[in-house]
Amino acid sequence: MKAKSTFIVAFDIEFMTFEDLEVSAPILSALKKEGYTHPTPIQEKSIPIVIKGGDLLACAQTGTGKTAAFSIPILQRLAATNLQGNKRKIRALIVTPTRELAIQIGESLTAYGADLSLRNTVIFGGVSQVAQVNRLKNGIDILVATPGRLLDLIAQGEISLQHLEVFVLDEADRMLDMGFIHDVKKLLKVIPEKRQSLFFSATMPPAIVELAGTILKNPDKVEVTPVSSTAEKIDQEIFFVDKQNKNALLLHILEDPKIETALVFTRTKHGADKVVKLLVKHQIKAEAIHGNKAQNARQRALTNFKNKTIRVLVATDIAARGIDVDALAYVINFEIPNIPETYVHRIGRTGRAGLDGMAMSFCDHEEIAYLRDIEKLIKLQIPRNTTHPFPMEVAPKMDAPAPKKAQGSGGQRKPNPAANGSKGNAQAKPKNKRRFFAAK
Repeated sequence: MKAKSTFIVAFDIEFMTFEDLEVSAPILSALKKEGYTHPTPIQEKSIPIVIKGGDLLACAQTGTGKTAAFSIPILQRLAATNLQGNKRKIRALIVTPTRELAIQIGESLTAYGADLSLRNTVIFGGVSQVAQVNRLKNGIDILVATPGRLLDLIAQGEISLQHLEVFVLDEADRMLDMGFIHDVKKLLKVIPEKRQSLFFSATMPPAIVELAGTILKNPDKVEVTPVSSTAEKIDQEIFFVDKQNKNALLLHILEDPKIETALVFTRTKHGADKVVKLLVKHQIKAEAIHGNKAQNARQRALTNFKNKTIRVLVATDIAARGIDVDALAYVINFEIPNIPETYVHRIGRTGRAGLDGMAMSFCDHEEIAYLRDIEKLIKLQIPRNTTHPFPMEVAPKMDAPAPKKAQGSGGQRKPNPAANGSKGNAQAKPKNKRRFFAAK
């Protein structure tokens, strides 16, 4: 019998609706058009706090609906007041680490605010700034930005934040991992001291708690899952396999036609490209997404994956939190991450919004120490798949010493040290066992 590791977060939302949270009628209408009726725990707890104007410190995994947790109340607050003058001023700023995540936040704001007169735009690096600057000059209410492009345009005098009312720092721990914290500290010097601040992070290591203390004033704290736990409901398996057999194991698992799509993670950009070449060679449609790809190529790959034009998307950790695909059932860790929290972020791409998910991880001898750290973090032993056709020639030893962490960063900036199956086994596609819809 196949062993399963199941993580469940009890969502006490049986009688809660967005109407109960006093969300305004125009936003309610937009949410209904999107198919959202019941708030997730992070939304249920955060929306009232933000609507009232309080600072917020929120610890929530990806896939819990945190984008809507800050987008909905920000839209409601800004729509309730009008600034004097003809030209719109930037009144809310949302800073996030990746282009993909910034784009998706912008899409969510547009969807939830479809019946409001507010405007938002998204800015990020890697593309020409001309179109972004033109949109800024036309006047916007809400700006979604990555740190580098934001600071560049501020320095050029293209962005003024003197009318800012709400500041959101999203994915703060990933900001730390990617080396953006210095940029965030620079930004804090140019935004008004009198503001509402919202701070979201999937994990709360000491460095993140310290950063939050410099941004927030008497915040309410919301935590919907234990720190560094896996989100919602995810079945997990470890496949012990020699490094030279990982390719064969991946192809074997993907023989199952019930795996309609799969998100595969590697530690490096070069590794991601190699996996794509392998899959394409075997007539499996696949594309890679990582920091070396041009922005239009990254966005095209995401779109193709969402539309199921390609079957497999291969990603480095730089893109882990920027990938938001409804009903993604399978995540495969072709390589075990060397940072335990990254494992949580990776598998958080599946098991989202009430759906079940499966995370399969390939572990060679050099990665056993990484697996040990992951299991220590999540306080559970991940079940082993012992029936796949490519077992290790030498039995794995869980007390093996840790290798030197010389792996590439997958396109990230310099890490900050302060941050802290067989074919048969892959056949059962997770079923939707929950009945509510979670806004992204």
